[in-house]
Amino acid sequence: MNRKFFSSVAVLALSAAAFAADTYKIDPVHSVVGFTVQHMMISHVNGNFTDFNGVIVYDDKDPSKCSVDVHIKAASVDTRNPNRDADLRSEHLFNADKFPEITFKSARIEKNADGYIAHGTLTIKGVSKDIDLPFTIGGTQKDPGGNMRLGAHAALTINRQDYGVSWNKTLDGGGVLISDDVKIDLAVEGVKQ
Repeated sequence: MNRKFFSSVAVLALSAAAFAADTYKIDPVHSVVGFTVQHMMISHVNGNFTDFNGVIVYDDKDPSKCSVDVHIKAASVDTRNPNRDADLRSEHLFNADKFPEITFKSARIEKNADGYIAHGTLTIKGVSKDIDLPFTIGGTQKDPGGNMRLGAHAALTINRQDYGVSWNKTLDGGGVLISDDVKIDLAVEGVKQ
């Protein structure tokens, strides 16, 4: 009887493992955390963050088992202009010394006709707001080293004023130096753990 009981438990455990969600660690070498803002009302400036990490839990059959948890170092902002990057790190904008991390943590994920939506909390400069982050899964693929990889893409627009990233300058010809709207673009590749 004990042998049958333990065999049943083992079968259940293996079955549960087969249907468990997979965990992928974000590979920063093959991922981009980028953003775009309008500059002087006439053009756009692109930038990205070079230091970030995170975990994606993914189950293609059951979105309720999925989750996203990302941590971005605010001081790693890079717009290819050292003076502008220093301004972005300063207390007027990201205040990276006092608020070193930008984070997003999902509370739940749902599937829709276009892909998925991660409902969660985005925290910038110590201000946390609930957002809906639409994303798509590009698929999974085994790399030459035998590691399974997952690709994902997400994009949304936020208002930086909502997070206290509020410094700006009025232009003589009208308008402002930096738009309030910030377009965020995430191209992420994760390695299965």
